[in-house]
Amino acid sequence: MALAISLADVEAAAERIKGEATLTPVMTSRTMDSLSGRELYFKCELFQRMGAFKFRGALNAIRQLDASIKTVITHSSGNHAQAIALAASIAGLHAHVVMPVDSPGCKVAAVKGYGATVTMCGPSERIDVAARVERDTPNSCQIGSYNHAHVMAGQGTTGLELMQQVADLDAIIVPLGGGGLISGVATAAKGINPRIKIIGAEPANADDAARSKAAGERIPLDHVPDTIADGLRTSLGTLTWPVVDALVDEIVTVSEEEIVTGMRLVWERMKLVIEPSAGVGVAVALGPRIKEMCGGNLKRVGVILCGGNQDLDKIPWLSNK
Repeated sequence: MALAISLADVEAAAERIKGEATLTPVMTSRTMDSLSGRELYFKCELFQRMGAFKFRGALNAIRQLDASIKTVITHSSGNHAQAIALAASIAGLHAHVVMPVDSPGCKVAAVKGYGATVTMCGPSERIDVAARVERDTPNSCQIGSYNHAHVMAGQGTTGLELMQQVADLDAIIVPLGGGGLISGVATAAKGINPRIKIIGAEPANADDAARSKAAGERIPLDHVPDTIADGLRTSLGTLTWPVVDALVDEIVTVSEEEIVTGMRLVWERMKLVIEPSAGVGVAVALGPRIKEMCGGNLKRVGVILCGGNQDLDKIPWLSNK
């Protein structure tokens, strides 16, 4: 079965978003290298516009809409919501975003700040509410946060850039929720170097991708998972799952405690304000599983720091004090 996107799609997306999306830096840390036992190269999507990689996919998708579309609708807990709101404003379109009530306050405020209309709903209601908004809004369309080929290709430009910025990577660790980012990164990276390893990083409390990979079939979550990594609470989609199945070599899950530890280490040692979803990839990079997997064969490893939209009133290592 043909996959939803190709390297050519990612390369076309890179041209399409050039001039608006930021070429984000890659940073290193001798402390993190020492803790992991390998060279780590952190792709800092926290410095992307609106603070996360999601802007890439949103802009790539919006720039391919039919001219009749005047309103873009989506549902998201935060980063995709902000991305659609910002990309729509750049394109001269209106955005209407459905957000669950447990979305971080900083992300809700940012979406409104970009000029979008926001409708709040229960955590399990957002798909139905977004569909109703689309039915009630003329000249509108819905752009999902991950299960959309144009979004996947746009997210893949993160990996395309990393491959151009750092030579001879042995692996890339990518946070994994709905699968849009890892699908795009895997397509780009393996299109350039088929031998590179792609490792998914997933919260143990939202482990549908790990279970799907083990079973050889997509097994969506049947509940809203309880994880601090709010950007990774969604299940793999019908378009992202085949890419994950074909191109992702391993999926590693980490506990909530490991996520917080990884996040805090980056704040303290690298002085980078990352959100919990980015901490998932850090936790995998520092954990024992990566050593068990390939021993000393993974010497140069990229880590996608997917975003930095942390609610500063809810910093996890302070919230219980």
